[in-house]
Amino acid sequence: MKIIAVIPARYASTRFPAKLMQDLGGKTVINRTYQAALDTKLFDEVFVVTDSNLIFDEITQHGGKAIMSKKEHESGSDRIAEAVEELDVDIIINVQGDEPFIDKKLLEQLIQVFKQDISKRVDLASLMFEINETNEIENPNNVKVITDKEGFALYFSRSVIPYPREVGVGVRYMKHVGIYAFRKQALMDFYRLPMGILEASEKLEQLRYLENGKRIKMVETTHGSIGIDTPEDLEKARRLIEN
Repeated sequence: MKIIAVIPARYASTRFPAKLMQDLGGKTVINRTYQAALDTKLFDEVFVVTDSNLIFDEITQHGGKAIMSKKEHESGSDRIAEAVEELDVDIIINVQGDEPFIDKKLLEQLIQVFKQDISKRVDLASLMFEINETNEIENPNNVKVITDKEGFALYFSRSVIPYPREVGVGVRYMKHVGIYAFRKQALMDFYRLPMGILEASEKLEQLRYLENGKRIKMVETTHGSIGIDTPEDLEKARRLIEN
């Protein structure tokens, strides 16, 4: 089973433009993320796929592997699918470019799903963890997920799901962690399918998979990942590097 990591890396960012090229302890954010993925030693290869010549050059000039996107894409999955279409791989792990503090255990959990899936029932695997604070549950920036009894995703939403019409029934609210592992075929199927109404409404690409019958195995973990979405996040990351 050939397993690769792909890091989609856009130069533009609504909340923090050019964040991937910011300095983080003497290296750019994207270079640190790329090196962190290599250092896990979980992957046969690691690639950055980008729409930016600056990011492409940053990776290749430091000895890394990068792929230029040929066209604009609506989602990270579309960008990754274009990049891997001609590659001979089985499993692709989507590593976020703005998460230089990669948690190896989280990635190992995703890979293990496919190693144990002898009957190939799983098309994708992703992560979730429990949240309890009301403001966290109601925050539309926190994507929630509900699953069936086998841990397969039923729905993702920015809204509160399930709606607490009756309290005290033991509902757990699970926040989605946006790290994915794909079977290549599922990713290519996604790439060739049009955006559906659920994805268009919620702006959540994983709903395209569910709308088209793909099975997403959710793995529960105890924490999320550490990302850099704002200048304040970058300052926190710099303090972590210094310590």
